[in-house]
Amino acid sequence: MSIRASEKGQKNFKQARNKKGWNQNDPTLLTKGGVYRATVQRLEQGQPIRQENFVALFKAVGIENWEEMVDNSATQASYMEFSVYKHEDWVGRETLIDELSKKVHGSCRVLLLVGITGIGKTALAERVVEELRGDWREHRENFEDEKKVSDFASVAVQWLDKWGESVPKDDRKPENLLQRLVKHLCENRYLILMDSLEYLLTENNENNWGDFADEWWGKFFVSFLAESDCQSRFMLTSQDLPSKFETAECDRYKNLWHCQLLKGLEIREQIALFQKAELDGDFELPHTPLRVIGEVYDGHPLALRTIAGEIKESYGKKVSAYWKENSRYIEEVKEAIDEARNQGRVKGHEDRWQLASYTKVLQRKVKERIDKTFERLQNDMYDAYYLLCMASIYRCEVKETWWLINLEDDGYSEGQQKAAMQTLRERYLVEDGGIDDEDNRLVGQHNLIRSVAIAHRLILP
Repeated sequence: MSIRASEKGQKNFKQARNKKGWNQNDPTLLTKGGVYRATVQRLEQGQPIRQENFVALFKAVGIENWEEMVDNSATQASYMEFSVYKHEDWVGRETLIDELSKKVHGSCRVLLLVGITGIGKTALAERVVEELRGDWREHRENFEDEKKVSDFASVAVQWLDKWGESVPKDDRKPENLLQRLVKHLCENRYLILMDSLEYLLTENNENNWGDFADEWWGKFFVSFLAESDCQSRFMLTSQDLPSKFETAECDRYKNLWHCQLLKGLEIREQIALFQKAELDGDFELPHTPLRVIGEVYDGHPLALRTIAGEIKESYGKKVSAYWKENSRYIEEVKEAIDEARNQGRVKGHEDRWQLASYTKVLQRKVKERIDKTFERLQNDMYDAYYLLCMASIYRCEVKETWWLINLEDDGYSEGQQKAAMQTLRERYLVEDGGIDDEDNRLVGQHNLIRSVAIAHRLILP
């Protein structure tokens, strides 16, 4: 439940905080309250925050009668249910959460969270929604379910109807619905989370990926950004970059939208994740099992949570027992990566990495999701799928030309090679490794992606 402070509560809290000599970012206040600075700011601005945070903050500054500080006249907004994020399990990305929350509170009308499957896009989106909670009426739409209608006109009718603006059947042309929806969003405060946006995208006439299958979605977002003033905000999660946002139409409004690429958890965040699971292992030394697991999986949140959960449930929290049984799969990858970086042995034709599948739990929770990504790529852009599989021979970042020669040797034209590589970039299935000493562009694969790509390469016709 979320509650907000009355004017009296806001005033009393600020006075009590100042009396202790604390600012909004004081470590003692944040530690006692168990919150981030943004939560303190929201309380002092009269915005809703979680009740447990509300109570903890008032008690932290010495106010025990917190019930008297609540604004009981405040109406509760309609809140979405979270499908992935759990407050008690969350670790890391604090700075990013604060930055993204400020962007949405500011001028950013469309926030895109992009990255490979399982990297935490939906969880982060829901975490940011919680941080923003109370300022907007919330709504969410998930396009992963292929049975649901996803064309713009049908979705617009559903939204407007749900929000109390019924549209006559004779007035449901896409252009009319676009005007109605944009007007409604500009005049009202909605925070809309659109999950799995990649399912709305398709190939364009130039054989490039990323166009909206229904062009009216693209026209809608351009119109939404073009308005001089708008109260609503969108948060979009996608494995693919919608190319519409890279066109000149949207570039005119680049201050009104932001694309955030998500990568794996940092070392300190990996440690926090394992500590939350109460695992019986060493977290601090760099060569201990948990640290090696974190490194080999590139901090991939879904994989690390899956492994931590399996250690907790099936091995009685004993990391040593898990490591004794499964270390050969992980150490093989660690040795291959070290060999590539230190000795230049970047090719691994005989590698059989099983990072995504050496236990049934990983198979079910991780590999099946990545396989689904590969299946979409194979159906949508086979050339890119073929390139990704063939380049799985590389253990680390190599010259982009080394990737493309796999297509050149099979008769692909230069244009086809570039289109395939661009598709992989737009789906975040390749990672830029910078520029080498000879000014060559380097690219590589996330270790989990390579693990699955190897398996697909072995069954290529």
